[in-house]
Parts: sequence; structure tokens; C-alpha cells
Amino acid sequence: MTVVVYVHGKGGNAAESQHYKALFPGSEVIGLDYRTFTPWETGREIKQAIEALREKFNDVILVANSIGALFSMNGGLDGLVKKAYFISPIVDMEKLITDMMDWANVTEDELEKQGVIPTSFGEDLSWKYLTYVRTHPISWNVPTRILYGSEDTMTSLKTIQEFAQKHQAVLTVMEKGEHWFHTAAQMKFLDDWITTN
Repeated sequence: MTVVVYVHGKGGNAAESQHYKALFPGSEVIGLDYRTFTPWETGREIKQAIEALREKFNDVILVANSIGALFSMNGGLDGLVKKAYFISPIVDMEKLITDMMDWANVTEDELEKQGVIPTSFGEDLSWKYLTYVRTHPISWNVPTRILYGSEDTMTSLKTIQEFAQKHQAVLTVMEKGEHWFHTAAQMKFLDDWITTN
């Protein structure tokens, strides 16, 4: 028996997993409602949940959205997950943080001194977070398929292509797709992508 574990992105929730039940007939589909929000804590939380599921199921398939993919990759899931589907994954958090620092006109010295700096666009910049992602490069050896929207403003096409190449992931780009797949056309594309892969 196979279990499909859905890991949501920022602002999402485990109930989103209901959408994927029809896409994985014959498999149990569950959403992971993680309680922490840093790569080091949430990665551990995801790993513990998947280790527990491996005691009941033969195979685990991971479906992770946005930062949920980053958290999952920080969980050390090699050997625990049969394959993964990443939707708009955050694959270079250092680049995203430094981009946000540029948007907020915050220097590294300022961030190091203050520790945490709130921004006008609703994200807190954290020196601890930046230091962590710099000192913990992603190690990911799970067969992975990536769905990316050409209009994604969180990750550039070049960044996602480099990640896919480095990790032998199969990349699918939806023209006019966004970081958040939510329109009828985007969801149909996502559904077809999963069911044909």
C-alpha cells in the first residue's frame, strides 16, 4: 500500500490534500499539518511523520508545495520517500532572502546586528534563517518531478533549471503559470501533470 503525503506552502493547510485524492486512486492521501516554520524544525517534523508512516505503508510519495518543498528537502528524506512531486518549490532560499533584503533595502550588517527585521511586504528577515540556509546546502536524492510556472516571482527559471539539472529532477514549465497554482486552467495543468507522470 502507498501513502501520498502532501506538504502545504505558506498560508496553506493540510486540508488541501483532499484535492489530490482523485489523482492517486488506490493510495491513502494525507495532509501534513506541520506546527513549526523553519527549515531545521519543520524538516525534522516532516521526517518524523514520514518515518512513522513507513511503519504502516510500503511506499511514500511526497507532494510538496512552495516552501513545503524546501522544508521537506531539509528533512533528510533520502531512502524514506519513493518519489516526489514539487509544485513551485523554493529551491534557493538564500537567493530569495537576499532578494527580499534588496527589496527592503536591508544590508547584511544591519540584519546581523538586529537579528530580525520586519518588512513592509509582510516577511520578517532573519539572520539565523539566512545563516542556516547558507551553512546547510540542500542534499536531495529522491526521484523528483517539478512543476514551475513561467510567471513565478519567487524563483527564477534559471534557478529552477539549475536545481533540476543538479538533482536530476524532471522539470515541467507551464507558460503563464504562477507561483500559486489556483486558476481553473492552472489546476487542470497540475492535475494532468500528476496523472501523466
